[in-house]
Amino acid sequence: MDIDQIKKAIKEGRINITEHADEELANDNISNELLYQSVLNGEIIEDYPNDFPFPSCLILGKDEKGRPIHSVWAFAEKYNIAILITAYIPAINKWVDYKRRK
Repeated sequence: MDIDQIKKAIKEGRINITEHADEELANDNISNELLYQSVLNGEIIEDYPNDFPFPSCLILGKDEKGRPIHSVWAFAEKYNIAILITAYIPAINKWVDYKRRK
């Protein structure tokens, strides 16, 4: 997965947010702006090339307060859009430095 494709899509507003992702953003009090900021300053920590219908990846980024945010994105090359599958504040007891699963 190429994070630059996702970043470019975010900057250009070519984004689809799933209903599930929208609910998770609300549950963790993450605004779209903070989410996008975290991705633009983030890095891919897991790659899921076999996901269907589009390959996806897990991105770790931080918001303006330094709060870690995980977001799972797919990129639909055919439609040239980034798709937010889910986003959440990772639990420290499940992650090492928020990058590796325990």
